[in-house]
Amino acid sequence: MTFAVYEPPQAKDGPCPVLYYLSGLTCSHANVMEKGEYRRAAAEHGIIIVCPDTSPRGDHVADEDVYFFGSGAGFYVDATQAPFSANYQMYSYIVDELPGIIAGFNQADTARTSIFGHSMGGHGAITMSLRNPGKYRSVSAFAPICAPSGIEWGRNAFSKYLGADETKWRTYDSVALIEDGHRVDEILVDQGLGDEFLDAGLHPNLLEDACKSAGIPMDLNLRDDYDHSYFFISSFMASHIAWHAERLRG
Repeated sequence: MTFAVYEPPQAKDGPCPVLYYLSGLTCSHANVMEKGEYRRAAAEHGIIIVCPDTSPRGDHVADEDVYFFGSGAGFYVDATQAPFSANYQMYSYIVDELPGIIAGFNQADTARTSIFGHSMGGHGAITMSLRNPGKYRSVSAFAPICAPSGIEWGRNAFSKYLGADETKWRTYDSVALIEDGHRVDEILVDQGLGDEFLDAGLHPNLLEDACKSAGIPMDLNLRDDYDHSYFFISSFMASHIAWHAERLRG
C-alpha cells in the first residue's frame, strides 16, 4: 500500500497531531496531494496530514473493470467474500495497520488524531469514527456517501465484499450505525448543491435526520452550485482543517 504524509514546519520542534484524509472512488493517495490545497492550512495549524490509497493494488489483486468497484473502490470495508477477502481489508488497514506505521514517526502525536474524507472516503471516515469512540477527536466529510446500503454503488460493493446478508452491511453504513446506537460528539459535512451525485448516491438529508434523532450535532453546509470535484474540496479544505485543529489542541 502506498500512502503520503505531509509534515508541517512545527514537526521540527516536536510531535504534531495527525489528521487522516480518505479519498473517494477512482482516487489514490495522489489526488488530494496534488489538488486538495491543504498545505497552507496544515502548516498554519501544525497538523500532519496522512493520505492513504483507496484500495489494494497489483496484478495479483482481484478487480473488475468498472470505476465503482475493485481497484480504487475499496469502500473502506474488510471484505469477507472470496476472492476479495484476500486483499481488500481497508477498514483494518486504516483503523489499525496504518496508524501503527504512523506511530513509528517521532513527529506524530498519535494521541491526537482526527479523520475526514470525500465521497466514499467521507463514508469511511464517518463509519470509522462511529465504530471507534474515542479513537478520533473529530470527524468531517465532503459530500459523503451517507447511506451506502440503499444506493447502487454501495449495494454492488457490499454484496461482493460482504455477501448477501444485508444485516452485515449495517456496520459500514453511517445512517444504520447511528440507528443501531453508535455515536460521535459531532459531525461536520460540506455538500455542493450542484453535485451530480447528490440525489442518486449521497443523501446527506438521511444522515442529518439520523443525527437529529440521535442527538448528534451535525453542521451541514449546503454550498450553492458546487459540484463533486476537487474544486469543491479545495474551496473548503482550509475551513475543515481549522475545525479539526480546534479539537486537536491540548
